[in-house]
Formats: sequence, C-alpha cells, structure tokens
Amino acid sequence: MIFGEKLKTERGKKGWTQEELAEKLFVSRQSVSKWENGQNYPSIEIIIKISDLFGLTIDELLRSDEELTKQVIKESKQLAYPKSKFIFDVLFLAGVVLLVIKIGVLLLNRFTSLDVTLLGGRFFWNVGPLILMVFAGIGSGILKEKYKQD
Repeated sequence: MIFGEKLKTERGKKGWTQEELAEKLFVSRQSVSKWENGQNYPSIEIIIKISDLFGLTIDELLRSDEELTKQVIKESKQLAYPKSKFIFDVLFLAGVVLLVIKIGVLLLNRFTSLDVTLLGGRFFWNVGPLILMVFAGIGSGILKEKYKQD
C-alpha cells in the first residue's frame, strides 16, 4: 500500500475528514488531499506527526512507498549539509580574521611608534590564514558538489 492510501485508510479509521486531519497537522486541507492522491509528499516533520497521530511507526509509513522513502533520505541529507557547511564557513572566517589581525598589526607598527609583536611565529601569521581559507574553500566546494550529486 502506498503512503497516500495508507494515510486515507488510517484517517478513515479515526473518522476524520481531510480538514480535521489538516488542523491536527497544522497544514491545509489541500495538502492532505495531495498526499492522499499521491501528488505530493509531506516533510519528515509532518510524517513524524502523522506517525504519532495514528500510532504507527515511521517505518510502517515509509516502507509502504518507495518515492516517499527516497524523499525522506534526500531531506535528511539536506539537513546535514548546512551543519557541515557551517564548519567550513567558520574555518574560512577564522582565516579572514587572522589575516585582518596581521594586516592591522602591520599597519599599526608602520604608522605609529608602537612595536606590537604577534605571538605564534612568522610562519603561522604568514601562511596560517591562507591555509585556513584555501582548505575551507576546497572543503566547501567538495561538499557542494557531493550535495548536488545526491
């Protein structure tokens, strides 16, 4: 049995109209209609709510429909993507911050009588920001390509 048929059957067992189910899920009646007719699928959050409402396992809902299973897998990858991308964005930003600090200290030393020394050595301050930014850019690009393929 595909998801739409399963949803319609379970809704019927409870004696609910599409409108009543929609209210319980905080969606429109049209959304419920589209799900039942196989024109569209709910998000994973809605699937969890449906599972709770009807006392079914998510497995019972997903295994009934291969297309829905594929969509849920795709959505889960989309949820993981921003978290991974955030790490690369933070690394890139750290590289930019280090570079700005280095340039600021160089300008400060050049135009004032201060002699500020950067801790960590020349190699760290000369190459560190570049390594962070390049690594983050490459990692972000690889992640973007992997996400496109999935």
